[in-house]
Amino acid sequence: MTGGADDVRVRELRGAVARLRRQLAVLPGELPDRAAADDELAALDAMVSHGIPEVPRLRRSLLLIAGAVGSVSALSPALTEVREGIDSFGELPRGR
Repeated sequence: MTGGADDVRVRELRGAVARLRRQLAVLPGELPDRAAADDELAALDAMVSHGIPEVPRLRRSLLLIAGAVGSVSALSPALTEVREGIDSFGELPRGR
């Protein structure tokens, strides 16, 4: 597939990003990096909605998001879905 809205990987990743954004929005309590996570999730969604993005950029976004919300166990399943969605675009070459 060539990417865009018809690409299953794009739809699945956008769905996972949307779920994580919703869960982050309703998360009670203080999360110091909530704004950073939300900004990066928005950037990730924008990247994917414009065709097939570069895998290294997807992985960088994942690291930023995980760093911001990684210690919140309630978000772990949704974060795993985002990671799996990113993995569907391909692996980074070994040695990086």
